[in-house]
Amino acid sequence: MSAASNLRSEDQFLCSICLDVFTDPVTTSCGHNFCKNCITTHWDISDRCQCPMCNKVFKRRPELHINTFISEVVAQFKHEAQQKTSSSSSEQQVSKPGEVSCDVCTGTKLKALKSCLVCLTSYCETHLEPHLTVSGLKRHQLIDPVENLEDRMCTKHDKPLELFCQTDQTCVCMLCSVLDHKTHEFVPLKEGYEGKKAELEETEAEIQQMIQKRRVKIQEIKHSVKISKDDADREKAEGVQVFTALKESVDRGLNQLIKEIEDKQKTTDKQAEDFITELEQEISELMKRSTEVEQLSLSEDHLHLLQSFPSLKAAPPTKDWTEVRVRPPSYEGTVVRAVAQLEETLSKKMKKLINEAELKRVQQYAEDVTLDPDTANHWLILSDDGKQVHDSDVRKNLPDNPERFSHCVFVLGKQSFSSGRFYFEVQVKGKTEWDLGVARESINRKGFIPLSPDDGYWMIWLRNGNEYDANAGPPVRLSLMSQPEKAGVFVDYEEGLDSFYDVAAAALIYSFTGCSFTEKLYPYFSPCLNHGGKNSAPLIICPVNQTE
Repeated sequence: MSAASNLRSEDQFLCSICLDVFTDPVTTSCGHNFCKNCITTHWDISDRCQCPMCNKVFKRRPELHINTFISEVVAQFKHEAQQKTSSSSSEQQVSKPGEVSCDVCTGTKLKALKSCLVCLTSYCETHLEPHLTVSGLKRHQLIDPVENLEDRMCTKHDKPLELFCQTDQTCVCMLCSVLDHKTHEFVPLKEGYEGKKAELEETEAEIQQMIQKRRVKIQEIKHSVKISKDDADREKAEGVQVFTALKESVDRGLNQLIKEIEDKQKTTDKQAEDFITELEQEISELMKRSTEVEQLSLSEDHLHLLQSFPSLKAAPPTKDWTEVRVRPPSYEGTVVRAVAQLEETLSKKMKKLINEAELKRVQQYAEDVTLDPDTANHWLILSDDGKQVHDSDVRKNLPDNPERFSHCVFVLGKQSFSSGRFYFEVQVKGKTEWDLGVARESINRKGFIPLSPDDGYWMIWLRNGNEYDANAGPPVRLSLMSQPEKAGVFVDYEEGLDSFYDVAAAALIYSFTGCSFTEKLYPYFSPCLNHGGKNSAPLIICPVNQTE
């Protein structure tokens, strides 16, 4: 009995109609077992009296008797199953609010592990066992537990929703497919699910791509704001520096004006003081003489008066003060002249400060430029680090590749620029001739080369030691206050701007404006011929140190 008990499984005692353990089991003449109520109800609603398992037809409804053996075995099995369920229930989780509970459990509801789309029932681990072991139940479709399984039934035909109507994009039952939707296209729910899931995945990918683009855009905006803030901070700092310097110049001009006026007043005060001192000395002498005259006039001694009179008659030496004046200094035009001088000073100072600020602004776009030996003319000598170039008297044997300048002693930089801004500096000290600027990628590099913006060159040059020109169509002669020893080149690609600076003087030399840059731009250099050593100094690409 023990061995037999070990061999028992729940599927041996399940009614094939209700799919539950037998209740009042009965046996038909064909040998199949059912719950008495299940088989009776089945025959009551069926047109024919036949076995649901083997379809054997009975001419008369069989008289059914409870199979006592099966009934006893089922009772024992139920008792064992109840004990097993009680034991396993303590291990399984009790259903919590918001969780799907088992529809079969009585009393304490356990958490459902799966829901059956065929039975429209949710099962805990214990009650799910038949669906995992019974061959007929294994074909049922199990899903993660869900509420409201009745929503998965067709409301019109009370049949499971098993098909997806691609025409109406809705889920339907089998009867719908042959009645209301008979001309439509259908696929199984699984196929429809997979198709929609693929669409959702594609949509999700598109959404993630859109999210990523917007995140990138956010970073771009934040970067733009940072650049703007940095620019604003820099401009404020430069503004404070410029206006502080201008204010100091105004204060110095005011102090000089006050000092000039006060010096004039001091001179007038000193002159008046000297006059008064001299006049007071003369008054003192005259008062002494007046006293002597008065005393002598009172004398009654005839002889004494006559003898003393000659010495008193002669007046002491005095100045003729008739034309003497203390003339107040003229202050007319003093303030006007001071303001005019201040204006000139401020104009020079302001121009210098603005130029320095402008140079500092473009220097922040400095690029590390090196010379490209593949473009260098055969007569040019380049340093190993690609930072210096000069003309030599020896023609090197180099391959005449398409990039190389064949006749003109030109060389381009390795780096190209097709957007944004860039800046570099070149030492031109000690040279009597040189060219410097930028050139577009498609320039002619063979034979005689015209140098103009129409030909793809934007440049300035030095000739004969002191003649500076810009190649702006016809060349423009440049009037410079001093000869640059280091020149800076700045390009704003989108703005169409190419500017040249005297770095030491922080002065703008020349600007090409309204340029149409449509190709890659390369830094352009020419040390020109050395003229027997007179122009042998090299052009040197220098590291950029921002002006203080």
